[in-house]
Amino acid sequence: MSLLTAVLLVGLGVVVGAFGAIVGVGGGFILVPVLLIAYPDDDPAIITSISLAVVFFSALSGSLGYARLRRIDYRTGLIFALATIPGAIVGAAATNWLPRQTFDLTFGLLLIAVSIYIALRAGATKGKSLASLRPNAQRSLTDSAGVTYSYSFNRELGITISFLVGFIASFLGVGGGIIHVPVMVGLLSFPAHVATATSVFILMFTALTGTAVHIVDGSLAEGWARMVPLAVGVVAGAQIGARLSGRLPAGVIVRLLAVALFAVAVRLIIAGASG
Repeated sequence: MSLLTAVLLVGLGVVVGAFGAIVGVGGGFILVPVLLIAYPDDDPAIITSISLAVVFFSALSGSLGYARLRRIDYRTGLIFALATIPGAIVGAAATNWLPRQTFDLTFGLLLIAVSIYIALRAGATKGKSLASLRPNAQRSLTDSAGVTYSYSFNRELGITISFLVGFIASFLGVGGGIIHVPVMVGLLSFPAHVATATSVFILMFTALTGTAVHIVDGSLAEGWARMVPLAVGVVAGAQIGARLSGRLPAGVIVRLLAVALFAVAVRLIIAGASG
């Protein structure tokens, strides 16, 4: 690998880590389509293995930043993280079974669906969600700025969705935040700032599990050289993103996520269709 390539990968990592921490998704939804376009001959398993490893470092760094802001719901995060692990194991192993073009189109269509859902939720007036009809868990936390967040949600619904998130996220190499954040905000009624911070915390466990599977099956062996500079960049970028997130209104965070998802989805679908 040339020095220029390494520098570019570090720079990409900074962008991925910063934006991923701001919206609570780890950055895999940006990294995967970029890697798919930059390395069109790589198998999906190689791309997802690199992304999941990078997402782990991004989530680890972002979690440290959010821990200082005291916005992580650790109790709920650990419960949801445990639910994602079985799905993440199966999802990581399943990437070896899907052809590259099918993978590209599947990933793009998923991002389109999620971005539309987020945009509709952000623009809608607040009403009753499924969780608000059957809340059975209450949480309250105060962050480092003295802001108190109180909310209630359906624990079983969150656990069930977390299992599915683990599979889909690990299968596509995105860590799970692109699904977990809108679910936590839209269905489970979490405050956006708490949802993004807690999602990043959950991502550590989901991404680490998927990465471990790829290490065992050998998929990451071909991606180590690219993963290292990307990881260096995301660690720095995630710290920047965690700090910036505290200065952005919740609505801005949600809309940024929707716009970014839609943009990369369109580009990826075009690439997949032309391949």
